[in-house]
Amino acid sequence: MKKLLVVGLMMSGFVAFGQVKKDTLNKEYKLEIAPYKDNKTEKKQKPNPLSKKGQVFVFYGWNRGAFSNSDIHFTGNGYDFQLNNVQARDKPTKFGIVYIDPSWFTVTQYNFRIGYFIKDNLALVLGIDHMKYVMKQNQTVDFSGTISDPKYAAMVQNGQVNLADTKFLTFEHTDGLNYENLGLEKYKNLIHKKNIDLVWSYGAGIGVMFPKSNVRLFGNERSDRFHVAGMGTDLRSSLNLVFWKNWMIRAEAKAGYINMWDIKTTLNNKPDKARQDFVFGQVVAGVGYTFNTKKYN
Repeated sequence: MKKLLVVGLMMSGFVAFGQVKKDTLNKEYKLEIAPYKDNKTEKKQKPNPLSKKGQVFVFYGWNRGAFSNSDIHFTGNGYDFQLNNVQARDKPTKFGIVYIDPSWFTVTQYNFRIGYFIKDNLALVLGIDHMKYVMKQNQTVDFSGTISDPKYAAMVQNGQVNLADTKFLTFEHTDGLNYENLGLEKYKNLIHKKNIDLVWSYGAGIGVMFPKSNVRLFGNERSDRFHVAGMGTDLRSSLNLVFWKNWMIRAEAKAGYINMWDIKTTLNNKPDKARQDFVFGQVVAGVGYTFNTKKYN
């Protein structure tokens, strides 16, 4: 009887042990394995245009400009004089094929930009502003100073000179008034849709003036050559409509100050030169392309 009891207890123990082991195995098999994530290979979501460090944009457009009156001081062999409050205007090219023909692009008043985002929403921008400056010929201005040549000294009457007679002076920066500048621009997204972004920017720039000045003074041969003549600075703001994530239309307004103290007025490296400073305004419109330098989804 005792033997039967011992055998029964052992059998029930084996059954219980087998049941526990079976339950344990079932639980183990039901465990879920979490997927492995590698942060290094995980792709990042593509950022909004004109917003992220490492993004780049290029832009090409056209401008209209306006200039304040300026005093132009001329010095050279036999003369040292100043014309006061000289008026000037820009010289836009008539709309036509020259605006889209690459071989004629310097004929128009154009703007070029290339920007790189050094931080989120902050771009370093290299630009060329090809403006055109033309002294208005039909004006009479105040004169102060001396001219040794009696022919041209006689053109001064009662402290004024009439510039309508082109024999005294023609004065232009039409090839052109070139402002080579470097600026910082801050960007802010105003509207973000599936395929449309509207981005506002503002900033400032500084650079050198590299004009090709067309000057003819006292009947001398016309001076017409590129030359570093001074410096400029500006404040600017723009609206950028970006569509399909990459293409952009840009409208920009700019105001600045130009000081040129070494304008060449005659040929053959003579000491003759002029200097002037003035405020300018500019409106710009054109097209561009923006892209990321990093890969995203």
